[in-house]
Amino acid sequence: MADPSSYRPKPGEIPDSPGVYRFRDEHRRVIYVGKAKSLRQRLANYFQDLAGLHPRTRTMVTTAVSVEWTVVSTEVEALQLEYSWIKEYDPRFNVKYRDDKSYPYLAVTMNEEFPRVQVMRGHKKKGVRYFGPYGHAWAIRDTVDLLLRVFPVRTCSTGVFKNAARTGRPCLLGYIGKCSAPCVDRISAEEHRELAEEFCDFMAGRTGAQLRRLEQRMAEAAEEMEYERAARLRDDIGALKKAMEKSAVVLADATDADLIAVAEDELEAAVQIFHVRGGRVRGQRGWVTDKVEEITTGALVEHALQQLYGEETGDAVPREVLVPALPDPVEPVQQWLTGRRGSGVSLRVPQRGDKRALMETVERNAQQALVLHKTKRASDLTTRSRALEEIADALGLDSAPLRIECYDVSHLQGDDVVASMVVFEDGLARKSEYRRFQIKSFAGQDDVRSMHEVITRRFRRYLADKERTGEWSEGEEPAAGAGGEAAGADGTAGPDRTAGTEGSSGPDGTAGDPAVPSASTLTEDDGRPKRFAYPPQLVVVDGGAPQVAAARRALDELGIDDIAVCGLAKRLEEVWLPDDDDPVVLPRTSEGLYLLQRVRDEAHRFAIGYQRVKRAKRFRSGPLDDVPGLGETRKQALIKHFGSVRRLRAATVEQICDVPGIGRKTAEAITAALAGAVPAGPAVNTATGEIMDDMDDMVDMEGMDDGEEPGKSGGSPGEPVSAGAPDDRRGLER
Repeated sequence: MADPSSYRPKPGEIPDSPGVYRFRDEHRRVIYVGKAKSLRQRLANYFQDLAGLHPRTRTMVTTAVSVEWTVVSTEVEALQLEYSWIKEYDPRFNVKYRDDKSYPYLAVTMNEEFPRVQVMRGHKKKGVRYFGPYGHAWAIRDTVDLLLRVFPVRTCSTGVFKNAARTGRPCLLGYIGKCSAPCVDRISAEEHRELAEEFCDFMAGRTGAQLRRLEQRMAEAAEEMEYERAARLRDDIGALKKAMEKSAVVLADATDADLIAVAEDELEAAVQIFHVRGGRVRGQRGWVTDKVEEITTGALVEHALQQLYGEETGDAVPREVLVPALPDPVEPVQQWLTGRRGSGVSLRVPQRGDKRALMETVERNAQQALVLHKTKRASDLTTRSRALEEIADALGLDSAPLRIECYDVSHLQGDDVVASMVVFEDGLARKSEYRRFQIKSFAGQDDVRSMHEVITRRFRRYLADKERTGEWSEGEEPAAGAGGEAAGADGTAGPDRTAGTEGSSGPDGTAGDPAVPSASTLTEDDGRPKRFAYPPQLVVVDGGAPQVAAARRALDELGIDDIAVCGLAKRLEEVWLPDDDDPVVLPRTSEGLYLLQRVRDEAHRFAIGYQRVKRAKRFRSGPLDDVPGLGETRKQALIKHFGSVRRLRAATVEQICDVPGIGRKTAEAITAALAGAVPAGPAVNTATGEIMDDMDDMVDMEGMDDGEEPGKSGGSPGEPVSAGAPDDRRGLER
């Protein structure tokens, strides 16, 4: 525990101007980011008598060992920089609204030639229209099912669409009238886009015009005595009205607003948001957060606004935002929202009328969410604390292992040998810090040697970072070879390479923002948590005594003796310790054993997933992969030009040079690669049982899907399987 007076800056050193400050712990991790109108006045509040601080603020300043700041010109710039740094560093003491789910949106892909209606989660993509969020995906599908009768827009995947276009037969929705079937040219691309635009207008709340148009067409059909067409239009009107009934009118027509309510106590706060578009509630979402310091309702609202609109632009930010209390000061926040939208945004507290009544409903939802969260968390915290204490007692640790790392090795009969590292903090998975490794020092099957390599590489990175950041204590020297491996040279998905990370996006948040310092300023200090620089208290390996001994030997060779190691064997769920002949047997009802099992199973799942991805890439690789300098774009251009690998193999160098972007040198390399490749044998279409004469054509057809990474599809119908290729053989995977 650090004494705040040991790193307190002198009052004259702190500027009396707007800025953003960061507290760091002993591992140089940023643990808190804040902004201030006056840095001098704000930072002075943290260095008063500890007895006068909020308990969690006291914990933060005693955990930190240094503080630094960046001066900006205005409070709006401070708000932008604070948001960027919170996204980049993920500080443990900042207000972060936790959500237990990813809310689904109704999305229309207007960036495609033939727009598609679908359910989407996660980060929003450019050129896609989003409506929601909705509480459940089935609510979206019910609404879409009603609207497809009136707006028969495409809903199929790219693979299904291209297969229908190739065969000339639409899917089932095309036959029953719920898709206009642009895949078989029943309507043109322009007509289909008009349908999609009408669908978006209806979902955006402009329902009156659509209903009036259909009613006019129904009346015209009746006058012309086309009663069947009039009846269909009548049913279409009924379907639209039924879809409108699913979202009740709560405010005046054409009102676009977000209502935010907060329920809080001394330790936690719950936020609820109602999205009102066109006067109707189109979506609802909620978050819960810990109150790290004494914070006002207005400050909680400010953090909620940052999280809600930090990555939104344009119409995604409504004209009106209603809140229970205004941030202090409110002008920078309002200017920031206006900048995100591109036009004026009203941020205010509703006082009377329909908006005040709806705000009371949102507040009741927030209160219920907080009560439900506390009921769940009381049991959850107790269980996790007991599990960590049981592990500490069983392994003879001085304290509960708040950070646990688990490693597992996976392969298929010695091929595609990989390993995984998963991280649990406070008994909960921290997926943003998962990593995966390729075994590089040898070929073949040797779990013990693989475990030794992985542990060595992981903690060599730790020692290198520790040495680089100057964390060596007086008289301490790095172990031999500690800095011998450069960052990123070990085949891992490092902090800036999120390929090995599950559930993370690695956002930077600073690109193109004039209020944010340059990338060199943000990357000069290593405060990001998504790296190898933070050590665990316990290393768990999937395996018995040999794997545990290998892990312990790797740590000893690096001179690390303050990290506990254990292994969990699958057969009898025994816990093995280094240098012990007999395992530790935890009771079957032990919460500690259950936590170790969850950690081990998560590592196994993550390793198996990576191994399958590598295996799928190897199975799907082709002769063009070996041509130097030939990327995916030019490979697709070649296949599109010639139609198949077989025709490309028969082409001359001059014919290959006709493809845009292909020079003579590359064409000669392609010809040489294809000449030395053995053509694939017959293949079987698993969906139809048809024997294909040309495997190259099969590969080309499946390769024209929507860019899905190999190994991520889960085995879709119609996926070709080479007659000579191994089957799935999941029972042989390790």
